[in-house]
Amino acid sequence: MVSDLLILNCDVLQVQDERASILADHDIAIGGNRIRAIEPSGAIDPSGTKTVLEADGQLAMPGFINSHAHVAMVLWRGLGEDVNLESWFNDYIWRLEANLEPEDVYWGMQLGLLEMIEAGITSVSDHYWHMDYAARAVEKAGTRALLSQAMFGANGLAQIEETAAFAQRWDGAAGGKIRTILGPHAPYTCDDEFLRASAKKALAIGSGIHIHAAETREQTQASLRQRGQTPIEILHSCGIFEAPTILAHALGATPGDLEILADLTAPVGIAHCPKTYAKLAMGFNNLVELRAMGIAVGLGTDGAVSNNTLDLWEAMRLTAMGQKQVTGDAENLTIPQALTIASKESARVFGQAEELGDLSPGKLADIILVDLSGTHHFPLNSAPASLVYNARASDVRTVICDGQIIMREREHLTLDKDEIMANISPRMDRLRRREDADKIQTYNA
Repeated sequence: MVSDLLILNCDVLQVQDERASILADHDIAIGGNRIRAIEPSGAIDPSGTKTVLEADGQLAMPGFINSHAHVAMVLWRGLGEDVNLESWFNDYIWRLEANLEPEDVYWGMQLGLLEMIEAGITSVSDHYWHMDYAARAVEKAGTRALLSQAMFGANGLAQIEETAAFAQRWDGAAGGKIRTILGPHAPYTCDDEFLRASAKKALAIGSGIHIHAAETREQTQASLRQRGQTPIEILHSCGIFEAPTILAHALGATPGDLEILADLTAPVGIAHCPKTYAKLAMGFNNLVELRAMGIAVGLGTDGAVSNNTLDLWEAMRLTAMGQKQVTGDAENLTIPQALTIASKESARVFGQAEELGDLSPGKLADIILVDLSGTHHFPLNSAPASLVYNARASDVRTVICDGQIIMREREHLTLDKDEIMANISPRMDRLRRREDADKIQTYNA
């Protein structure tokens, strides 16, 4: 077997919903952008291999998939602290975003991608502004992305056509690593006419929808008072769920809403962002219940103004511990289940369940190598437990996306950290202005 890349001497994480195991001392052969073979060390002939990567016993696992983010928000991390959700929107982020220029997104996106690569995130579903610039950054980074241009209904129906043009322009770019999806912001910022038009356009161009919905129970109650339907019912009646859909949050989903989601034909998944929920006191979903109903749940970071970091190790840990608190049962959301959400289920929400989310022959080669030799892992009595409860972003040593090494032993091979920071620093005085900035929207839910 002649391979383009051969990873030698690694342990390999294997995950099923009820079991997580480790294949010790294995090699992984990659041809092009896919895994060709995973065999015991020494069983694959390295002759003719273009690149040999010595793992030295590090653990290989699927690259993380960030199901919901606003990546370029890293520009404002630390500027919306210790406030409630209404103040976070109206006094902070929607004033700060009034300062945003297209080129800011290009550099902010690179900074966020840099951070995510360092944390082992190889794919992101990003919902933000000026997405042509974000796409250029993704192309440079060599990662995988599902990009949606955010839309407010107040900006008019014409933006749906503009957004669809972006989606068609970039879908399949970067050798297929970039995919696109439409991004109406939320039912509370988009009326029924706008939502119906978005759904119709998504179906017409063969796309999907990435949207915030039922972010809190209070939003659901406000929607019932103002429109006579829950946010989920509104999306359903407007045809949003006829297309593949990523629902950000859905913390306010009612039992009836969950029945709607469980009965859908098109794939619809929920992006779960627990650090944002904890920080903004939004509450938590009962993921045990959602998963029992067959509703896909993926991990997300949300934006760094409500999360501060783009780190899915934190999200995975908070998900596991949070569900024990929500259900009052320490046996709920086990280690294998947490790892399944972080891998296979996140791939399902991302829309690539057949190609991502586990390491096996034929799957796309999105692989991270994790060093479990640190003192915070010793003694290593259970590698799966250590991944969920001990691991840090800095444990990620090497990142491979689509068969290409993009970080090797913490050295970035595609992005220039110094260049990114040098381009962001002079922008920050303008970007930090808040007191005299016009809001791009008002939160009333």
